[in-house]
Amino acid sequence: MVPVSQETGQGASTIHEVLERVCEAMHIAEGFLPPAHAVAWGVASAPFVVHGVRALTREVREHPESTLLLGASGAFTFVLSALKLPSVTGSCSHPTGTGLGAMLFRPPVMAVLGTVTLLFQALLLAHGGLTTLGANVFSMAIAGPWAGYGVHRLLRRLGVPLMVTVFCGAFAADLSTYCVTSVQLALAFPDPGSGFWGALGKFGSIFAVTQIPLAISEGLLTVLVMRLLVQSSRGELVRLGVLPARPGRREAVAR
Repeated sequence: MVPVSQETGQGASTIHEVLERVCEAMHIAEGFLPPAHAVAWGVASAPFVVHGVRALTREVREHPESTLLLGASGAFTFVLSALKLPSVTGSCSHPTGTGLGAMLFRPPVMAVLGTVTLLFQALLLAHGGLTTLGANVFSMAIAGPWAGYGVHRLLRRLGVPLMVTVFCGAFAADLSTYCVTSVQLALAFPDPGSGFWGALGKFGSIFAVTQIPLAISEGLLTVLVMRLLVQSSRGELVRLGVLPARPGRREAVAR
């Protein structure tokens, strides 16, 4: 592990200490990444967010009735991702809540909702930071939603029941976020002996202790929320292509 003091001036020198610094603000903390990495992740995230703003604007303009469901999706993400759960490994984990919005409105819209969530958490809750916003957006608001949506749509095309695909989509969105975070940390703080791959294995294994059970829990919670939406907002789910137009038929709207 490259001493963190060489990169950030924080004085940590082991992977566990790096994780403790990261988890002080839950997401990757303010000023934690080297400047070049922070800028690079911001540049990588920007096109997705811009595209998401256009998609969100179009959705609201063409279907103003979806505003309530959009707000609920954003609130679901904000509440779940604000939960900080300490780990016996010295790290911490938290749900992401991005899978639900991605399955309802597709990942571009979730990129915007996730970015707004992370920005408010950085400003109001000191969770994450402004300099590391791009990295946190890329892992939680871009990579996670796309992974969850991709798993959900693939399983639906294979004829898997909806609630099973919802569980798998939420599970994938949560877990992939931490896989990307592990990559980001390993790139910033490679192991002096085994380099990037050694650091990636250590970061990933430490996160996995709590993140895998947490991803399962988030999947179950998302299934519960989707069941409630099926009962209360069936028409909207049909329009979004989440539910088929008629029982026994294929989805009326291709997503």
